[in-house]
Amino acid sequence: MNPAASAPRLEGLDGWLTALTQPSALTELAALLACVLLAWLLARALSRTQHLKNDASILFGRRLVDGVLFPLLLLSLAYVMQTLLARLFPLALFKVAIPVLLALAVIRLSVKVLQVAFKDAPVVRVLERTVSWLAWALMVLWISGLLPIILDELDSIKWKVGGSMLSVRALLQGALTAGVVLLITLWISAAIESRLLRAATGSELSLRKAVSNASRAGLMFVGLLLALSSVGIDLTALSVLGGAIGVGVGFGLQKLASNYVSGFVMLAERSVRIGDNIRVDTFEGRITDIKARYTVVRAPSGRESIVPNEMFIINRIENLSLTDTRVLQSTVVSVGYDSDVAQVMELLIEAAAGRERVLADPKPGANLTNFGADGLEFTLNYWICDPENGQQNVRSQINLAILKSLREHHIDIPYPQRVIHTRASPAAEDNPDTPARTATPGPVTLAPTEK
Repeated sequence: MNPAASAPRLEGLDGWLTALTQPSALTELAALLACVLLAWLLARALSRTQHLKNDASILFGRRLVDGVLFPLLLLSLAYVMQTLLARLFPLALFKVAIPVLLALAVIRLSVKVLQVAFKDAPVVRVLERTVSWLAWALMVLWISGLLPIILDELDSIKWKVGGSMLSVRALLQGALTAGVVLLITLWISAAIESRLLRAATGSELSLRKAVSNASRAGLMFVGLLLALSSVGIDLTALSVLGGAIGVGVGFGLQKLASNYVSGFVMLAERSVRIGDNIRVDTFEGRITDIKARYTVVRAPSGRESIVPNEMFIINRIENLSLTDTRVLQSTVVSVGYDSDVAQVMELLIEAAAGRERVLADPKPGANLTNFGADGLEFTLNYWICDPENGQQNVRSQINLAILKSLREHHIDIPYPQRVIHTRASPAAEDNPDTPARTATPGPVTLAPTEK
């Protein structure tokens, strides 16, 4: 007996209820639960093998059911189980489960790919909700049997464009195909970027970033061409549009094009790299990311500057860590002329050498650099290798240690000294008998103290 011949009619709500009350429905439910358990076990085993369970993983995600692997495995196992059970008895539950699992897989895949490709962009939330509503709506129309009817009606709405006929159904199918192609392209580019940037640092990170940006741009371009071709657009007609875009880039978009080209040149030459400490246009900080159009520079204070890549090519840039991450710092100290010079230099060096971030090689050094108006001026030089952790904080620690050491050894730190000259009024000079209280003071002048 053919199972299809004895299959219950699944038309309307009564048909569905009748099919689900058949004894075979319990067998289908048990088989579906077995598929769920097997898919969960396989996904768990693969996640432990790959060690990729994190937010940036499309297949595994943060939790086991958060990634794409689990719904894809469940859909595949359910389809295989449906094929096997269809040879034994007519199916009802699997005809509902397959569309639901397919919609779940599509939603999970699109959400994870968009999250990885665009990270925290505001448009991601809107796209996620749009894909979810669209997938569930198509699933409901598929189960209810309305989808073929709606597609036939949309196919009947046609109009002529040039020498070809277009219908609403063809446009919708083309747009859906284009979305799938772009989604797969983003998935592949995200996987390539994750593999390239994994465990990369310094100059290697910058080079891999350049390869990642180039591969993503190339894949997006190919995906766009395939998407346009799937919609039915003749790509030969884009030659004129390409020429117009070229003219626009040459005139109106030359700055934008210059920034993109400069970004690839920077990453290829590695003149500046992620992690370098630079000074550009009076702004000093650490490079945290290099995009195709701009570079993000973060100052020790937490401020971030968005610098167009063109500035790194046409302007003078100070790279404080291009070949050497060590940075020289100095502080100037003034003491009294009667101080012991050798003792002062020794105390300055000890104050700097006692700090954790100060390098021992090259070691700190102190020099008598000037005979000032108020005292002897010493300059203390020392090196650090982590300017990204702040420079004022280590200078403040050394200054505090110097002040404490000089006070403990009773070494004078002189105040600025000045002599005030006062001039009596002309009337008091002509008449010495005039009381001093009637003299009006003249202007006050300041002059340096003569030693």
